[in-house]
Amino acid sequence: MNDLSQITFYSGGHRGAEAEFGKLAERFGINEVNFSFEGHVADRQAGITVLTAEELKKGDVSMDIVSKRLGRNFSKVEKIRKVIQSIFHMVNKGYQVFVVGWILPDKTVKGGTGWGVELARLFNRPVFVYEQDRKAWFSWIDNAWKEVVPTISHKTFAGTGTRNITEDAKVALAELFERSFK
Repeated sequence: MNDLSQITFYSGGHRGAEAEFGKLAERFGINEVNFSFEGHVADRQAGITVLTAEELKKGDVSMDIVSKRLGRNFSKVEKIRKVIQSIFHMVNKGYQVFVVGWILPDKTVKGGTGWGVELARLFNRPVFVYEQDRKAWFSWIDNAWKEVVPTISHKTFAGTGTRNITEDAKVALAELFERSFK
């Protein structure tokens, strides 16, 4: 990919992993779109797209399904619902999905971030998780997490993850962008 201005990164602009992805996209001259909703304050203001109630509904799914798929319950259902709905837009627009977080023993990813991973798997998208405890990238291949060294190889990609990003994860993201775009 020679013309980086033809690449678009989709996220939510939250502090932590999403903000770090956004800073790197900006540094490399990649288009950035951050999906937000009324009442949400993003760390990244670049490319903010405020989703209307109607647009959010396109990403609506029963919280029972989300809870079952992720194997956990969410206490603040209405707040998390809008986050879940906005994650749909990120994954729907970005062909590859990159995540920073923790892979749990049940093969899901911790927190709301896990919904982005589940959607990527459901949509049959290439999904990559930088696992902060193991300090390595993993991809969902043949129904298992396999260690990989990913590159961003499509003109659209999504990035999400924990608000509690570690320094080594920041380095891993910088290396991902360097490997992909230099």
